[in-house]
Amino acid sequence: MNKKEPLFHIVKRDVLPWYKSWGIRAIAIVVALIVCGIITTITTGLNPFKVYGAFIQGAFGSGRKVWITMQNMSVLLIISLALTPAFKMRFWNIGGEGQVLVGALATAACMITLGDKIPNALLILIMTVSAILAGSIWGLIPAIFKAKWNTNETLSTLMMNYIATQLVAFFTIVWEVPKGSFTVGIINQSTNAGWLPQLFGSKYLLPIVIALLTTVSMFVYLKYSKHGYEISVVGESEKTAKYVGMKTEKIIIRTMLLSGGLCGVAGLILVGGINHTITTTINSGQGFTAVMVSWLAKFNPITMIFTSFLIIFLERGAGEISTNFGLNQSFADILTGIILFFIIGCEFFISYRIVLRKKGDK
Repeated sequence: MNKKEPLFHIVKRDVLPWYKSWGIRAIAIVVALIVCGIITTITTGLNPFKVYGAFIQGAFGSGRKVWITMQNMSVLLIISLALTPAFKMRFWNIGGEGQVLVGALATAACMITLGDKIPNALLILIMTVSAILAGSIWGLIPAIFKAKWNTNETLSTLMMNYIATQLVAFFTIVWEVPKGSFTVGIINQSTNAGWLPQLFGSKYLLPIVIALLTTVSMFVYLKYSKHGYEISVVGESEKTAKYVGMKTEKIIIRTMLLSGGLCGVAGLILVGGINHTITTTINSGQGFTAVMVSWLAKFNPITMIFTSFLIIFLERGAGEISTNFGLNQSFADILTGIILFFIIGCEFFISYRIVLRKKGDK
């Protein structure tokens, strides 16, 4: 007895032209905004267009807001770029948060212990090397376990985040100013020792320049270098890589050293260039957000500029909604979540298509 054909089945698409894939994403954003507008009207009675205006106001409402948006986007972009080589190799590095934190911790340690003992230029050099080394070591540990004993890198990198958080919490108490405040305070506020230099008189410009240079470098590294080719081959099939003579253990360790080191640079920027202090929440969860940024961009460094901008735009806009309309942060997060849900969900329609059963099929 012949089984009846299903009403529809899912077929994997060929690679869509860029304008079609971005067209699908644009449609998803429009639908998401319509849904958000309906929910806003029903639950709060507010004009949804005023709410959307607050999103724009939060990100671009003044010159200072524009600079802060670009600065925050730059830090997120650097972390996303750091995670990308590992993801492209199918090494699921969920430890970006911890790698940034230990880089930030190493930077703060140098500023606190060496701030009044050596010239500022030498201090910044030591801070930079220390942050990169700390992040690299934090990425190296799970890489060795994966390469040697094939442990689950998702769990090991995730657990390293908690260790990093507790290390920062411990040293926050050691360095707290004043005693009993449970905060470090602004480090070297009177001398500015270890504070990263301003470019052209702007305190916001340095992270942006570093992010742009890192983006170009990562694009070239992944697309045109021998190491980038090896990462792609290992990501496609580790067995194939071994068959053609690639040393996969070495590639895994080398890639995670790079990934952790770049996260350490983000920690350096957060402490030495932006906040000038250290807390367990200094990264605001961007190590996890960067996973989504990298994935949405299909591990393309250039596309990550746009995906990181989208995430920061939504975050900044959500904060403005809470302030302007007296709504709690939860409502703003709901709207942000709906928009992200549609953006992530539309990737299904970019990769697959639904084929309906023909009329004559049984």
